[in-house]
Amino acid sequence: MATNIGMMDSAYFVGRSEILAWINSTLHLNLSKVEEACSGAVHCQLMDAAHPGMVPMHKVNFDAKSEYEMIQNYKVLQDVFNKLKITKHIEVSKLVKGRPLDNLEFMQWMKRYCDSANGGVLQCYNALERREASKGGKDASKKSTTSHSSAKGSTAAASRAQVSQNARRNEASMNSGNQVANVSKPPSNGVSAYDEQITTLKLSIDSLEKERDFYFSKLRDIEILCQSPQIESLPAVGAIRKILYAVDDDASVVAEAQAMLSVHQKETIDLLSPIAEVSDEKLSLESQKRKSVINFDVDVVGMTTLSPRRRVSDASDVHCSGSPLMTY
Repeated sequence: MATNIGMMDSAYFVGRSEILAWINSTLHLNLSKVEEACSGAVHCQLMDAAHPGMVPMHKVNFDAKSEYEMIQNYKVLQDVFNKLKITKHIEVSKLVKGRPLDNLEFMQWMKRYCDSANGGVLQCYNALERREASKGGKDASKKSTTSHSSAKGSTAAASRAQVSQNARRNEASMNSGNQVANVSKPPSNGVSAYDEQITTLKLSIDSLEKERDFYFSKLRDIEILCQSPQIESLPAVGAIRKILYAVDDDASVVAEAQAMLSVHQKETIDLLSPIAEVSDEKLSLESQKRKSVINFDVDVVGMTTLSPRRRVSDASDVHCSGSPLMTY
């Protein structure tokens, strides 16, 4: 089952109309907008449909109006995710605001997950019965039933009106010498082609909006990171800011940012070079000192290791040479 789906997955290219048709047919509801499911109750029942009995429906509130009540529904949903070991992060703060794009994106993920669970087949799931255990579930079921019946009634009335109108039209045409009125109707093939184009354009707009928001959020994260006091003064951060805050789409901005880094690197090298020279001189002086100490130690060791005969010989040499120390 798919729990983590990439932003460019085909699941995020499903249109609003298909999502709404899937929700209404699965749960026997009559939603007209995806953001009407922002309370989280619909998500809970969709998970209950995918995993019957896993969701405590008595804790779900279909009558949630305030953000506090909606958050309680999302807590129930998060508990179900934890039980099923689903790692999908729920953006509760965005969903409860009722923003269309965020709710559409999360509902697209829900559809992909429910389709992958049990092969997308719901076996004997009674949505109305399960929803009655929830708070406000009966009212939601009544609203959906009423809307369905009103839709059927309006359709029947429209059909009856159309029949009577056709009968009057035929009667009028027979009375006027069987003259047929030419009614201009657009070809059905052309209308279906326009509908397909409109649907394609809506899907492309939705995908472009999601991609735009995705990359904007990444840039915003980079901006917040660059404002951290620990790294705010670094030259690399300054170069990144220069690119982020560039007003014009000019390639010279990148070149200027690279120049900033090159200048800082050169200054760093120039600053470190005198230190390196002083270190080399210090090392040479220390090596000379070590050599002097080693030579002195060798001379002392040589004097102490001479034999007594050699010492007497050295003393006689000194006496013979007329040293004043040997006069006595």
